[in-house]
Amino acid sequence: MTVSPAESTESAVPHHDPTVESTVPHRDPAVSLTAFDGSRLRVVLMLDIRDGTQQEFLEAYERMRDRVASVPGHISDQLCQSLENPTQWLITSEWESALPFLSWVNSEEHLETVKPMEDCVRDTRSMRYSVMRETFSRRTPAAGDGPQPAPRVGGNVVRHAITFTVRPGSEPEVARILSDYASPEARVDATTRLLRTSLFLHGNRVVRAVEVHGDLQAALRHVARQPEVRAVEEAINPYLEQDRDLTNPQSARLFFTRAALPAVHHVTAGQDAAGVQRLALFYPARPGSGQALARLLAGQDQAAAGVPGSPLVACTVFHRDDLVVRLVDTTADPELAPGPVLALPTPEALAEAGRLLDTAALGLDGPPAGDRDLPRLLARARMRPLTDRRAPAS
Repeated sequence: MTVSPAESTESAVPHHDPTVESTVPHRDPAVSLTAFDGSRLRVVLMLDIRDGTQQEFLEAYERMRDRVASVPGHISDQLCQSLENPTQWLITSEWESALPFLSWVNSEEHLETVKPMEDCVRDTRSMRYSVMRETFSRRTPAAGDGPQPAPRVGGNVVRHAITFTVRPGSEPEVARILSDYASPEARVDATTRLLRTSLFLHGNRVVRAVEVHGDLQAALRHVARQPEVRAVEEAINPYLEQDRDLTNPQSARLFFTRAALPAVHHVTAGQDAAGVQRLALFYPARPGSGQALARLLAGQDQAAAGVPGSPLVACTVFHRDDLVVRLVDTTADPELAPGPVLALPTPEALAEAGRLLDTAALGLDGPPAGDRDLPRLLARARMRPLTDRRAPAS
């Protein structure tokens, strides 16, 4: 079970930000991080309750627990209270896999379900873990596909994105604001650093992707407090299609929870190479097809990571509802390698994507029929880069 204030520390933060460095101290070949591995998920939610509201908080939890228990993919949850501090509480929940949890936590239903708790919660921290091993004592293992069979290998880098739309006609001014800002201090603390921020525009949709070395939530809290960030967020407020008031915690929570674009798959195909460029690709899906489309693209990226000479250096798939965005670092000229860059290198992958894509939303007459349609699909899916900032090496 999760509550909106808990997710607010992770996604309800003004994310405009970090100058960043994409140089990671060490990267192993073919590193893959994915939400599609089928392993069970444990969500740990730490809550600080306002003084005197313990009974109200417990009653709110009682009212919502059955509703959460009925969410597809939910296995169980526990509510715990600190022995030492009565304002500190903990909710742990178990899910069949990451996918149903991400679908739930980013939904309007979730926001509505946890609303009764909001007035009781002062601060939260949410952490998500794949189940690796289990030890039971005279008990039957919980339902689900089982623990993750092997640990994920990679650097201490977290990727996160948000997306929002601006009023039609305001795109030039929004692009100017988001392309021209003073970057805040990249160092958060001794263990956390803002590495890279990339902003893109497709029509009136903005996508902002960040990379953080260390604790994502600490980094986002740091960013939210920076005057440079606050100035940019205030400057774009008049142009947003969804109104928000960042001085109001509930308004900020709602906006950034709805804007969250979780990373569901990331693969790194080895060491950085010279001449790498970053681009973002926009894949609107047919209603109900977003997860299948994200899975298709993730599978193609995973396969490409093992191909010698592949032009793909790193790929991240972000997914929410019927929207998929893919961030690609490549050594190839995209126009000369549209299939690999789009993660549609085979006729079978292209045909499957044609069934899942909302091609009308891309301004296409119909699904791509073959290789000859790849350049046009690439041109329509490619997002306009606004800024791509890296922190100076420490």
